[in-house]
Amino acid sequence: MTAPAAVAPSAPSAPLAPAAAAAAAVTGALRVYSAEQIDASRAAAGPEAAETLAWARAFLTTTHPDLGRSGPVCPYTQPSLRRGLFHIAVADTSPGGDLPALVAELRAHYDALLADLAEESDRELLTVLLVLPQLDREDSTVLDELQRKAKDEFVEQGLMIGQFHPVCEEPGLWNRSFRPLRSPVPLLAVRKLLVFDLPFLTGDEAHLTHYLARFAPEVPARIRAQLVTSVRARHQGAAA
Repeated sequence: MTAPAAVAPSAPSAPLAPAAAAAAAVTGALRVYSAEQIDASRAAAGPEAAETLAWARAFLTTTHPDLGRSGPVCPYTQPSLRRGLFHIAVADTSPGGDLPALVAELRAHYDALLADLAEESDRELLTVLLVLPQLDREDSTVLDELQRKAKDEFVEQGLMIGQFHPVCEEPGLWNRSFRPLRSPVPLLAVRKLLVFDLPFLTGDEAHLTHYLARFAPEVPARIRAQLVTSVRARHQGAAA
């Protein structure tokens, strides 16, 4: 898939952080709102955007007894919210809309927002969630396949794209019984690929190759140990 040319967000009507303009960025089928915009006008953003933001604040930014480690479920969400870098995209499409086209447009919006950020710390925290309420909330098959196909290109280009769904069966890294990717609304999340994302990439040879090409010179010792363990486990599993 090839993302369309990025379209810059519309000018803000009130002073906010650079990546959190007060008027939603609009192009094609998506409207992109910052968390601040949703707080200011939940009706304009729509119920799914408000529901997703409430879930992110209540679940992603807090710890959980079944997580298997200390700290919040997602260590990036709270800093992203605090810096005004957390955005939610809402699709103005019918249930039968072109999902790959929405993913391409999501990428275009992400690139436009990223272009406004000079600090690398801000670029690492920029997050855009695409809510897809038209998808079946009892079956994640379509969303899982959409994310799987998009991930190859996103990882190659230095981005992570993850799927969240009310019945997502993807297990946690530290507790295989925990389901950290369950959300009230089907959605995709995009952010920059980071050195600590290695555990999410070892199951795919192409993803691992792209990761190593990007990060090998700076991989911390504990991450290199994770890599060796993951590769050994995969080879042992294949030989069994």
